[in-house]
Amino acid sequence: MTITHLVTHSGGFHADEVLSSVVLTRLFPRAQVMRSRDRQWITPAADKIIYDVGGDYSAEAQIFDHHQRPNPLREDGQPYSSFGLIWAHYGRDYLTAMDVPADDIETIHATFDAKFVLPIDLLDNGAMEPSVAGPLSILTLPSLLGSLKPVFDDPSPTADDDAFFVALGVARGFVEAMVRNLAAKARAQSLVMEAIAKAGTSPILELPMGMPYRSALDKAEADHFLFVVIPRGDDWTLNGIKLSNDTFDQRADLPAAWAGLNGADLEAASGVKGAKFCHNARFIAVANSREAIMEMANLAVAEALS
Repeated sequence: MTITHLVTHSGGFHADEVLSSVVLTRLFPRAQVMRSRDRQWITPAADKIIYDVGGDYSAEAQIFDHHQRPNPLREDGQPYSSFGLIWAHYGRDYLTAMDVPADDIETIHATFDAKFVLPIDLLDNGAMEPSVAGPLSILTLPSLLGSLKPVFDDPSPTADDDAFFVALGVARGFVEAMVRNLAAKARAQSLVMEAIAKAGTSPILELPMGMPYRSALDKAEADHFLFVVIPRGDDWTLNGIKLSNDTFDQRADLPAAWAGLNGADLEAASGVKGAKFCHNARFIAVANSREAIMEMANLAVAEALS
């Protein structure tokens, strides 16, 4: 039977049912989102998916609540919210609908679950305090979505529903962007792997365009690379490689004599015609041609290894 209604609770909303709605409305675009606590609506039926309300969890009956006892838990004992339950059962279909290649779906499904869904689950269940984000807690997605709720003295009888659908549009943008970025990283990894193989034992990795490359370096255990060369518009860039995503420290810095220089000053300091810019922090330099940037790269390698 066709799904005609997506049912969640009325009143105030939280991130979990808003984000669940992002997934379900993509998969069932003709279904009506119904916000209600009426028994007739939150009773399972073949033409409904019920989530974050109803006091039961049964994928077969298409009801995905997590407020009951015992509450549904992940294999590691961490609690689900409605978002986690919906993602577990419909996330792969959602990724397919987002045109994620079939070979990447399992990896992206797991990554999105760990990085995006699980924190929502933990926060919604009180298993994680918002304070873990410190002074940035106000900028977390649950807080930002919560800020869209109507003010306490809004007299409109549809204020909660109106705010929910505004939040749904905002949430959709974040979910889709995250999925697109994860899919792009998967595409980039194969391109970086090809570049790693082409570079061989060279300490300089040349990429065909700007793209995420750190995870591919880690996967390939390519610790011998010191710098990355990338075309950027009409210019070329020479980039340092961070030791990890948790630090700004690099495997090797660009030469100290280049720091903060531009144009003729950098050409004089480096001896490279076409050198245009070097950041004062020595993590990126720019030249006007591939020949010039490769010359700078070889000079940077020589100094780093000296």
